[in-house]
Amino acid sequence: MSNELRFAKHRLPSGLELHVAEQGPRNGPVVLMLHGYSDSWFSYRRILPLVPHDWHVIAPDQRGHGESDRPDGGYAPADFAGDALRLLDRLDIERAALVGHSMGSFIARAVAAQHPERIERLVLVASAATARNAVTLELLREVETLEDPVSEDFVRAFQAGTISRPVPPEFFERIVAESLKVPARVWKAALSGLLASDDMADLTRIRCPVLILGGERDSVFSQAEQEQLASRLPGASLKLSPDIGHDPQWEAPEDFVSDLVGFLQGPAIR
Repeated sequence: MSNELRFAKHRLPSGLELHVAEQGPRNGPVVLMLHGYSDSWFSYRRILPLVPHDWHVIAPDQRGHGESDRPDGGYAPADFAGDALRLLDRLDIERAALVGHSMGSFIARAVAAQHPERIERLVLVASAATARNAVTLELLREVETLEDPVSEDFVRAFQAGTISRPVPPEFFERIVAESLKVPARVWKAALSGLLASDDMADLTRIRCPVLILGGERDSVFSQAEQEQLASRLPGASLKLSPDIGHDPQWEAPEDFVSDLVGFLQGPAIR
């Protein structure tokens, strides 16, 4: 079976409509992938052709992002986590492996902490114990000044500043285009919601196996911050790659998939 992508919009019981990319057989092992701040399903585009063909991969545009609805409010990690759970319900999926990048990693661990029975394995990419640090607080100060239409120069500098290795130019242009779809109010609400959230106490509720993937040259969350997260999750595996920045799935897709497959292809995926 090919890894051909399918796209659909799914309306959740809340009324929110999410645009979702899927690939693989619907009866295959489910892997739900949650993108980072201002991104979309396209954040995983470089790895999707490389993952096993029998995986049922689900990559939604989260609320406010991509082609999904942009409600007036509800941009805290708990709100995004609720959407992820309702999407699994909408697709009649009881259990899944969960991958989250950056902002998506905080959402993914909220799902795993609040509903551990739903998550088989958890992969946290470019994450930290807390999202609040000097880098993200400075970003918030910049974001608070944004107005519509959001400046392309700002978006281009923001996305370029997160990568350590070059990525294909056409891929980067699409990344910028996807971020430009996000209105200024969502840039503000999603980041302020993330930085206001404190889920440290909830980490102990995560019961599934955890893999933390990141780069030693991450410009958002330092190596020490990623190691601190691993120390708060007993039994978690940590792999930090040299010369990789904040976006391992963009910068080194083959290595990323190798790590992902090695972790997910086990008895917990069924």
